[in-house]
Amino acid sequence: MDEKTILAAVQDIFRDNFDDEELVITRETCADDIEDWDSLEQINLLTAIEKKFGLKFQLADVRGLANVGDLLDLIARMTA
Repeated sequence: MDEKTILAAVQDIFRDNFDDEELVITRETCADDIEDWDSLEQINLLTAIEKKFGLKFQLADVRGLANVGDLLDLIARMTA
């Protein structure tokens, strides 16, 4: 799966979770960029991503994620 496809799917998840159809994320987007992105929302995002891609994240996998780009890279590695 290429990054463009992964980003489009993750974009849809972010829009759904934050209830904002205008939300645009990039590789550089981080929690500080989205007002409602707190620890609970992080869990909701990761759960939705696991369901969408058929993945199961481990705490060690997600602990060091700094931005959406790190998340995209992790999804790409896990789906390769």
